[in-house]
Amino acid sequence: MSDTDALRARFARALEGARGGADGPDPGPYADNLLKRWREPQRHYHTVAHLTAVLDHVDELQAYADDPDVVRLAAWFHDAVYLPERSENEERSARLAERALPEAGVPEGKVAEVARLVRLTVTHDPADDDRDGQVLCDADLAVLGTPPSAYAHYTAAVREEYHFVPADAFREGRAAVLRQLLELPRLFRTPYGREHWEATARHNMRGELDMLSQPVPPPS
Repeated sequence: MSDTDALRARFARALEGARGGADGPDPGPYADNLLKRWREPQRHYHTVAHLTAVLDHVDELQAYADDPDVVRLAAWFHDAVYLPERSENEERSARLAERALPEAGVPEGKVAEVARLVRLTVTHDPADDDRDGQVLCDADLAVLGTPPSAYAHYTAAVREEYHFVPADAFREGRAAVLRQLLELPRLFRTPYGREHWEATARHNMRGELDMLSQPVPPPS
């Protein structure tokens, strides 16, 4: 089975789970539309590889979720609309879910929950009793807790997505994002995330922040 076929099958299982056994249209075209979005040329970090990693982490954390299939659908939609120069990507992604999922046979309440979860990825700050939000946010932020070489690859891909931003402006904006995350009492809300990713993520982000604060040498 190809990677694309495997992802299509994963989407179909999540959609069918969210439908709760009710009939609905073929999941294939919906998966294909989403995968086409995740493969757009402006993406360098927010790619199919990122989608796959988030889905894998949701699977890893599913015991902490109230409705894992809803969380999986939120993972599929959370960056489905992504233009680096725009600030409303999460909102537009949530609205895409609100349009597509009712047509795909998902009940109204679960559609609303998917959209809420997508919007939550603006802040990555779920409430203490928001189990589904905690799983999605932990899965999305898990890249922060990867080994240094993988973290460096991630930061390079993010910079490539924002290639049109001047260096000084990018450094300032990226540093603000890192400070906002580091100010959270906990980056990860699930017990697994706190145990396996928290310390490494904070070490990685502090190291990146230190690097961003260094003066840029003049061109030779």
